[in-house]
Amino acid sequence: MRQTKKIAFQGEPGANSDLACRKAYRAYEPLPCPTFEDVFAALRSRRAELAMIPIENSVAGRVADIHHLMPNSGTHIIAEFFLPVRHQLMAPKAATLKTVKTAQSHIQALGQCRNTLRKLHLKSVAAADTAGSAREIAEEGDITRAAIASELAAKIYKLKILKRNIEDEKHNTTRFIVLSRKARWVSRAHKDVITTFVFQVRNIPAALYKALGGFATNGINMTKLESYMVGGQFTATQFLCDVEGHPEQPALRRALEELAFFSREIRVLGVYPAAAFRLAQKAAAD
Repeated sequence: MRQTKKIAFQGEPGANSDLACRKAYRAYEPLPCPTFEDVFAALRSRRAELAMIPIENSVAGRVADIHHLMPNSGTHIIAEFFLPVRHQLMAPKAATLKTVKTAQSHIQALGQCRNTLRKLHLKSVAAADTAGSAREIAEEGDITRAAIASELAAKIYKLKILKRNIEDEKHNTTRFIVLSRKARWVSRAHKDVITTFVFQVRNIPAALYKALGGFATNGINMTKLESYMVGGQFTATQFLCDVEGHPEQPALRRALEELAFFSREIRVLGVYPAAAFRLAQKAAAD
């Protein structure tokens, strides 16, 4: 019998990453991993064919550690997926909004529901993750304790949802990247393409300004540029960048050539189709 392909994610069953895997890759079996390092290891060791990693959130910003782990992971970005995050307040079956006193979840989820928790007079309790909080609340069975997690977590751990969609910002969305062991560049003929790469500029005056000039002169739209320290050195800064376009198209090829002239290193992490969510937001903005 043919085994089901697996897609690895960080967290426990019912996490938002689990939900993203199920929505984007219905034919794959989600594989929970304790840490991001374990996700990359599962992919490299062939325990999973793909991996789904959150990289940024519209409310909380970038996800810590990913920028450091991904460039040296030996994996490649082949797709992106946007998941609107809907937080549910859940508790044991016998609980009500009158009995619960605390709400437990990941620190980011608590922050994203701060106003609602204040209105409900619930004390926030920080925990390792959302789904793990749901599991713990289910195991304890204490009607004074609630968790904030996904609807999937409530279903898995048989908890009652006391209040739905308690996030303060309805635009709360997490962007995920899909990773593979092998590079799978989308065809240059594809209409809407995102290229992700990292680079380090040489430590000379105005190096970043000069390095990025080629993108402006060649009409390349840069949708993301983030910097982070490398190896604990204040003079060694690496940049993660997303641009619209394919490296084999003349305009982006020229921009990357100019970037290379002022950089110590450039590494393309993926060339993949822009997600429908991204295109819809762009159309709305235009």
